[in-house]
Amino acid sequence: MQRCISAEWLKLRHSHIWLIMTALPAISVLIGSANYYMNQGVLHNGWYSLWTQASLFYGEFFLPVLIAICCAYVCRLEHLNKNWNMIMTAPVRIAYLFLAKLIVVAALVFLVQLFFALLYYGAGKLFGLTGAFPAETFGWIARGWLASVTISAVQLWLSLVIRSFAVPIGISICAALIGLGMYVAKLGMLFPHSLLTIGMGAISQDRLTQADTILFLTMNTLFLAAVSLIAVRRLKKKDVSA
Repeated sequence: MQRCISAEWLKLRHSHIWLIMTALPAISVLIGSANYYMNQGVLHNGWYSLWTQASLFYGEFFLPVLIAICCAYVCRLEHLNKNWNMIMTAPVRIAYLFLAKLIVVAALVFLVQLFFALLYYGAGKLFGLTGAFPAETFGWIARGWLASVTISAVQLWLSLVIRSFAVPIGISICAALIGLGMYVAKLGMLFPHSLLTIGMGAISQDRLTQADTILFLTMNTLFLAAVSLIAVRRLKKKDVSA
């Protein structure tokens, strides 16, 4: 397992994925900050108002797209030059191949979450926001990361099945829109992308109740386990398209 993870990191060493990982959160905060600046007349809740503006673009659109790009990229090499044939005959468990990619993407998204939090803090200081930095931010970042791992499993499954680099990203954009609709319809706990909206507090910063938190963790666990099992089973039972 460790060798699989090391191999995945090795493939990213000279890639340009880091540019995307920094650019998308930065663009999100810039757009959110511009909206906050232009609407300060009606946004009077300081740090929380800034969070709604920045996290809305980030959590609803940019982060799902970034996850899809990362997942498509870590599967890109396998789809080139018939590399799947070599990988599938290697003395490595199929489950390890999928889990190694998932762990690497989860680590990348964790770094992105930290970077977004730093940008949010910096933007607040530039605006001269008073009051204590909201402690809820750490919960939003952590829950957003957990939901991101769930979405990563879905996107990895798609990227393993679909050879195209762009198609899984397009599906992610559509899923983000569906997730927003599910959230508005009060069915957010039933769709991975809606879980990201809930976890990040992108629309509502109301504190989750204990029951809601347990349900949030349970649904993420179920989605993550189910999608991972489906992806691994497909790799075991179906011939790869090399």
